[in-house]
Amino acid sequence: MAGVMTTDGNDRHVSNSSLVPRRPTRVVLGWQLAVTAAFAAAAPYWAGWHGALSALLGGSVSIVSGLVFIALTSSRKVRTADSVLFIALRAEGAKIASIVALLWLALSLYTQIVTLAFFGAFATTVIIFSLAFFVREN
Repeated sequence: MAGVMTTDGNDRHVSNSSLVPRRPTRVVLGWQLAVTAAFAAAAPYWAGWHGALSALLGGSVSIVSGLVFIALTSSRKVRTADSVLFIALRAEGAKIASIVALLWLALSLYTQIVTLAFFGAFATTVIIFSLAFFVREN
């Protein structure tokens, strides 16, 4: 555990696991999986099985990048306020880089991609990831 100096001068031990809530992360990942499954279940009705696969790929891009963010923020010890900011910025950069790489891979390798299903699932799951802030711990 690392110590953090509080405003009253007391040294308080804080681990990163207390700064990155576990329940909101699980809830949001569950929502992302559910939305991805819903897009994949609905897409075959208008785009066939390529639509379903495209929706699965689109949702998984956001889910994987979210897991990258979670892995980078939960494995670090927090020592100071600037280290919290550095860790958050580094994790956000890695998340964006993974999104760009996974989008490029999906769009370049899967030639029969259904863009509406792919980007619909992707955009929805990206928005859902930001809702973790609003999920209560208890």
